[in-house]
Amino acid sequence: MQHTLSSDVSQARGAPTAIRALVADDDPSSRFFLVEALRSLGLEADACHDGPSAITMAPQQAFDLLLLDCRMPGAGAVEVLARLRGDATAHSTDCTAVATSAEMDVAERERLLAAEFSEVLQKPCNVADLRRILSLVQAGVSALPWLDDAQALATMGDADVVKAMRTLLRVELACFYQDLDALRSDTAAFADRLHRLRSSCGFCGAAALGVQATLLQRHLKLGHAGSLAPLSRFRRSLLATIDALGAEGND
Repeated sequence: MQHTLSSDVSQARGAPTAIRALVADDDPSSRFFLVEALRSLGLEADACHDGPSAITMAPQQAFDLLLLDCRMPGAGAVEVLARLRGDATAHSTDCTAVATSAEMDVAERERLLAAEFSEVLQKPCNVADLRRILSLVQAGVSALPWLDDAQALATMGDADVVKAMRTLLRVELACFYQDLDALRSDTAAFADRLHRLRSSCGFCGAAALGVQATLLQRHLKLGHAGSLAPLSRFRRSLLATIDALGAEGND
C-alpha cells in the first residue's frame, strides 16, 4: 500500500505511552515471578501459558514488551515473534521482544537475536535483570517531548536561531523518511545518517527522536538480522517530530 508523508504523519499522532507487558511462559513459577516483578517496576503485566495463546493475545492488544519463553507448547518464542512481525495489522507487531530460556549458549543467543529479539534473558533472572530490560522499553516508548524548547534554547542561546535550525531539521527529517527503505539495505550508511541526525536533534531539542536514533544506532552496531527491530518505533517518532515541527511553523 502506498503511503504519503502527510498521511503517515497523521497516523503517528497520539501514540500511546503506557507501558504494557505480556509474559508467555508454560512454567507457572517463572510466569508468576516475571509478572509480579514487572508489576513491581510499574508495568501493567498480563500472562499466558503457551505459544498459541501469545499468538492470539499479542495481535489483539497493544503491548510494549513481550517476554517469550523459547520452549512453550504449541509454539516457542521464535515462532510467536515471526507470526507477530509478519502481521502488519497486529497491535503489537513492532513492540520490544525479549526471549527467555533456562538454557542458553552463545550460538543460541545469536540465533535469537537474529530472529529480531531485542534481548535474551536467561532464567532464573532477578529484578535487576528486568530493570535492564525495562530500559529498552522505556527508550521505545519514551515520554520525552517531541520538541524541548528549554533544551534547544540552552544549546543555541537564541530563539530565532532555534527557529531557523528547526526549519532545516524538518527538511532533513522529510528526506530521511523518504530514504528509510533504501537505508535498510545499507547499514553503514544508515548508521552514519543516524549519527548526524542525533546532532541535529540535540541542537533543536528533538529529544524523543534523539533517543530513538540512539537506540536504533546501537542495534545496527550488533550486525545481525534483528538489528532493525526498533525501526518501526524510530519511524513513528520521526513522523511525530515532523508533525510537531510543522505545527510549530504554523503558529
